[in-house]
Amino acid sequence: MRLNKQHLMKNIWIASLLMLFPFISKAQGNGGRNQEIESYRVAFLTQKMELTADEAKIFWPIYNDFQKEQSALRKQRMQGGISLRKIDEIDNLSDAQVQSLINNELNYKQQSLNVEKKYYAKLKSTLPIKVVGKYYRAQESFKKELLSRYGRSRGN
Repeated sequence: MRLNKQHLMKNIWIASLLMLFPFISKAQGNGGRNQEIESYRVAFLTQKMELTADEAKIFWPIYNDFQKEQSALRKQRMQGGISLRKIDEIDNLSDAQVQSLINNELNYKQQSLNVEKKYYAKLKSTLPIKVVGKYYRAQESFKKELLSRYGRSRGN
């Protein structure tokens, strides 16, 4: 009976979060989309991972630290200057400039992978590996869900 009550409370909490998304995004204007996505990610992961209370106490601080570190890395990348994504015409660049952009992109990807490996090690040393596996599966499902949800809103 206790498990059913906990499960019901978790579902009510998730449903409450999902209902708040439109209000959160409207209240925050243009910057609201990122917050809306992150709130949706938290609710999505919570539902898909089915964490116990003890697992949640371990998982969420590690996850939050991971997100902060990845965010700082993305910010550093943006402040670092021009990336291949922002270049309209590569033909207007010198070979050295193109090579530099590619190297910068590869360095960013390597740093991001290093951060992911670091937090994977933290997760697997503190949680059952099946819970960690559910996290990675939920992350992939979330990406698909996000593309489906926001791809349509752009007319894609």
